[in-house]
Amino acid sequence: QVQLVESGGGLVQPGGSLRLSCAASGSIFSHSVLAWHRQAPGKQREWVALITNGGSTSYADSVKGRFTISRDNAKNTVYLQMNSLKPEDTAVYYCKLVYVGGGEYWGQGTQVTVSS
Repeated sequence: QVQLVESGGGLVQPGGSLRLSCAASGSIFSHSVLAWHRQAPGKQREWVALITNGGSTSYADSVKGRFTISRDNAKNTVYLQMNSLKPEDTAVYYCKLVYVGGGEYWGQGTQVTVSS
C-alpha cells in the first residue's frame, strides 16, 4: 500500500509563492507518474500538473508559466513550486501517484489560501 503525505500549504498574499511537497512510501515511486490536482470550494477537482517517470511535464493552462512540478526519486518526493499566486489558486491541493504497473493513489490534501 502506498501512502502520500502532502505538506507546504498555507496562507499567502497575492503575488506570493509556496512550495508544496508530497512524500510517498513504498518502492514504486520512480516507476510512477506523479500529478497535482486541486479542488476549490464548490467546484470539481481539477488537474494542475503532472510529471512522468521519465521527467516530462505538462500543466493546465491556468497555471502554465507560474507553477513548476518536479520530482526527487531518491527522496520519493514530488514538488509543486507555485509563484505569482492569485486568489483563484485558493484550493485544497492533492497529489496523485499512478503506478505504470497499475494502481492509483491520492494524498489527503493540503490547503492553499491566497488572500490579502
